[in-house]
Amino acid sequence: MRPLPALSLPLHSETHGVGGDPLLLLHGFGTNGSTWSHWVPELSRDHRVVVVEMKGFGHAPKPRDGRYSPLDQAELIYRLILQQGLLGLTLIGHSLGGGVALLVALRLLKEDPLRLKRMVVVAGTAFPQPLSPWIRLAGRAGIGPLLLKLLPGRMVIRKALELAYARPTRVTRSQVEAYAELLRTPDGRYALVQSARQLVPPGIDEAVGRLGEIHVPTLLLWGERDRIVPPRVGERLSQILPASILEILPDCGHMPQEEQPREALSRVRRFLQEAGGRSRDMASSGGEPASKPEQERTG
Repeated sequence: MRPLPALSLPLHSETHGVGGDPLLLLHGFGTNGSTWSHWVPELSRDHRVVVVEMKGFGHAPKPRDGRYSPLDQAELIYRLILQQGLLGLTLIGHSLGGGVALLVALRLLKEDPLRLKRMVVVAGTAFPQPLSPWIRLAGRAGIGPLLLKLLPGRMVIRKALELAYARPTRVTRSQVEAYAELLRTPDGRYALVQSARQLVPPGIDEAVGRLGEIHVPTLLLWGERDRIVPPRVGERLSQILPASILEILPDCGHMPQEEQPREALSRVRRFLQEAGGRSRDMASSGGEPASKPEQERTG
C-alpha cells in the first residue's frame, strides 16, 4: 500500500504531535478546524492528530466547480489519507464531518481495510432528515446567497451557534469570529451555499444502505438536547453499526466538542483506550466484528 503522489487537493490540513496512531478530525457544516481547539492539545500527546478543513471551509480552497456534496468531500478525504500514508487510522467527524467520515470508512474498508482502525462520530449526519433553519437559509435558491451577503455575518453565525447549543449563553465571541470569516468573501459564501444545497446528494441512499458494513469499533457521541441532528439518529446508527457504542451527554446540544469539551473528550479518550484492545482482538480473530456492548452508556 503505497501513498499516492502529493497532488494538490482543495483541502487544508494541519498536523499536531508526532507519535502514536493517527487521528483525522473532520469539522461540521459552516465551521472549520478551530472546532477541535479544546481537544487537539490533549490528543496530540499520544497521537499524530491531522485536523482537516474540508473543501470550501476555513483555509481550504473554495473553487467554483459546484462539487461540494458529502460524496465529493469523502473522495477528497480518501485521497488525502492515501497521500499521507495513514495506517491504523481513527476517523473523528462532527455533524457533516461525521457523515463524511462514514462515507470514507466504507471506501477504506472496501479497498484498503488495514488503514482504518476505529471511528468517532460526534452528532453525525447519516440519514435524510429535516434541515436546520440555518442550513435552509443558506441553501435557498436566489434568496439564500443574497441574504448571506446582506445580513451581518456575526449575527448569522451567532444565531446558528445558539441553535446548536443546549444553553445559548455558552456561545462565545471568539467562536462567532472564527466562523463568521466564511461569510465575508464571495467565494466563502459560494462554498457555503453549494454545500447546503448538496447535503443530500443523489446516490446517498446506496451508501446509507451499506452502513452495516462498518465493523470497526465506533463511538457515537451525542448531546441529549441536540436539535440539529437529534439523538434518535445516533440510536438508529447504533442499531446498524455492529461494533458501536452510543454515549449521550446530558445538558448538551449539537456541538459537544465545544459546549462540553472536557466531558466529551473524556469519553473519547476512554473509547480510544478500550477500542485499542478490541481492535487487537479483532485482528487476532481474523477481522470479525467486535461484540456489541450489552448496554449503551448514557450520562
